[in-house]
Amino acid sequence: MAVFPSRDREAFFEHWSRIMLDRSVITRVIEIDRQVAGNLLCFGPLERREVGYWLGRDFCGKGIATEALAKFLGEVPERPLVAHVAEHNLASRRVLEKCGFNHSGGDPAFGTLDGETVPGLIFSLG
Repeated sequence: MAVFPSRDREAFFEHWSRIMLDRSVITRVIEIDRQVAGNLLCFGPLERREVGYWLGRDFCGKGIATEALAKFLGEVPERPLVAHVAEHNLASRRVLEKCGFNHSGGDPAFGTLDGETVPGLIFSLG
């Protein structure tokens, strides 16, 4: 459902190394039964902080993302927060809504999927 291409192992660790070096970024691992199920992060300038999350396919559809994001939001004091989601990603939109986010705008060029531009939506909290 995401519109971001997966990275090979080296590129993945390079990307996460940059994220982890940025002290303004808050990251958390989602762990289920001693397995890494996904991650959450909060990033960006203080006046426009964003949240993002990723969940492995095997863990989708079980309420895990909603529960993890709700807990994460309790740890992140900054408001307002925004989240971007692909327009077609109904599950992720529902996670955001259950966690109190409201649809607040569009993002016509959110990403690309199979070479096609994918529109997105912006959700806001607080």
